[in-house]
Amino acid sequence: MPVDLSIVQGDYFRDLLSQPKALQDTLGKLKESVELRTLATSLHRGRFKSIVLTGMGSSFYALNPLLLQLTNAGFQAILVETSELIHHRPRLLDPKSVIVAVSQSGRSAETARLLEANRRHAPVIAVTNTADSPLARRADVVLLTSAGEEFSVSCKTYVSALLALSFLGDQFCRVPFGRTRRELRAVLRPATHYLARWKDHVEGLLPILNGVRQLFLVGRGPSLAAVGTGALILKESTQFPAEGLSSAAFRHGPFEMLGRETFVLIFAGDARTRELNKRLLKDIQTREGRAGLIAQGSGESAWCLPKVRPSILPIMEIFPVQMLTLALAVTRGLQPGKFRLATKITTTE
Repeated sequence: MPVDLSIVQGDYFRDLLSQPKALQDTLGKLKESVELRTLATSLHRGRFKSIVLTGMGSSFYALNPLLLQLTNAGFQAILVETSELIHHRPRLLDPKSVIVAVSQSGRSAETARLLEANRRHAPVIAVTNTADSPLARRADVVLLTSAGEEFSVSCKTYVSALLALSFLGDQFCRVPFGRTRRELRAVLRPATHYLARWKDHVEGLLPILNGVRQLFLVGRGPSLAAVGTGALILKESTQFPAEGLSSAAFRHGPFEMLGRETFVLIFAGDARTRELNKRLLKDIQTREGRAGLIAQGSGESAWCLPKVRPSILPIMEIFPVQMLTLALAVTRGLQPGKFRLATKITTTE
């Protein structure tokens, strides 16, 4: 009997399918600038001692790949939630720090407090989807995403922010702009192809979810962006219990929760720790646990991603979780992405 998928085809669904356009539009607007080049030069000359990366929710998780890129390039990079930064680590707001602040709206409660707290005038690089926001107006450098208006749960804005942050990392690391554009443009075709098959993905996930009562998303390195954001959007879009944590942390306690009602979604990730993540999958299955592996390959399942460069893999990794939100919505008989209690912009801390 055919499955009725009409319940999922609302505003959130349309935002999901619009992600390739948001990526293309954002890439078209990203340009080299004198201001950003000057900051990058100052970093290399040692004028600044650290780069503080900050955001909330999916904006915070999206910073994980940049954190690793900068750290591996020899910079002292620090990742901290904006609320923790302003209340418990304000000394990081120092003239010798560069602040990279990510906020889709540019006017959330924490972002407003950050702008007030930055009295010592640490230079701020803003990544935002809102050109007239307080963050954009007061930042020293602005990287605008071009995701357009978004209904509720972060999707277009999230992948566009990942793209902009990859561009920023390359600028800090002095990668030629032409090379950056070529590598980032390579995400458009696989993203479009994957999302075009949404119906097959959702229908394929429905039997996998039978009897599942709780979800764990686990991974390592750059995949922690999709791990954190994925667990967040599952809760936001379907009110389904989901937890995101590192693959290593999963073995330290949550492993005991394996059973027929628990499903563990593992991100294979990049080459450095891929075999460790595959070993976790095997160990779960050996104990008759339920798990799936999001990995690059030639298959057609929702868990299978096309082979892409490491720089754009974090963008592709969120798509299977988005398909999971649609499948869960079908099983629960609800419209995904429709907020009951939350709002698109969090204005209360």
